[in-house]
Amino acid sequence: MTPLLQARNLSVGHRGRAVLSGIELSLEPGRVLCLLGPNGAGKTTLFRTLLGLLPPVAGAVLLEGHPLTRMPRTAIASALAHVPQSLSTPFAFRALDLVLMGASAQLGPLSRPGRAETARAFEAMEELGIAGLTREEITHLSGGQRQMILIARALAQGARTVVMDEPTASLDFANRIRVGQAIRALAGRGTAVILSTHDPDQAAALGDHALLVGRGRVLGDGPVREVMTADCLSALYEVPVKRETLSGGGLHFRGR
Repeated sequence: MTPLLQARNLSVGHRGRAVLSGIELSLEPGRVLCLLGPNGAGKTTLFRTLLGLLPPVAGAVLLEGHPLTRMPRTAIASALAHVPQSLSTPFAFRALDLVLMGASAQLGPLSRPGRAETARAFEAMEELGIAGLTREEITHLSGGQRQMILIARALAQGARTVVMDEPTASLDFANRIRVGQAIRALAGRGTAVILSTHDPDQAAALGDHALLVGRGRVLGDGPVREVMTADCLSALYEVPVKRETLSGGGLHFRGR
């Protein structure tokens, strides 16, 4: 199976100075990769590089087999979507208008969305169970509802790969569950997802693959159950961590 997103011997940073090096990444359709690491490890810088917003310090990013730095923005938008950590806007966009921005990502700068784009936006919201929010103003929605709108925007964009930067960081328990279900639904339809999280339990529940980064390098890379050991997480976060297997087979991590 051809990877949708690849990083080859990638180093990321600012002004030619690397903050994170040695990244090898290969993301296939329908797979969820979870990125874990302490604050300041370079996770957001890595994501900005994968999105084409920062040039690599070294190495290369390939999107559907093409060097990202040589692709026009419209081509990137057709293949790669971004769900930020939160939505902050002073404008009272309707929820549908925000989702339409994703459906219209491949149009020219002076083009207006038509019936096809509007239909895609409605379909994305229906798939995520938020069609009832179409006319609601974003400023009146809860944090969880806003995050679901951002996921719907990525879905309407039609991209086969979605990058999510701590998508549940500020959400309550119920909304974390809803967003997690949406992420698995995306994977179930063949979308590749890479997300960052500070919660090892969430990574174990959602991820197929884990990438652990810290101290400027990769500290673990592989299937979740193989990489997310107590020793690896203890080294990553520099605190003693205990791993427990739950009765249903899931994993739980806590301090010891």
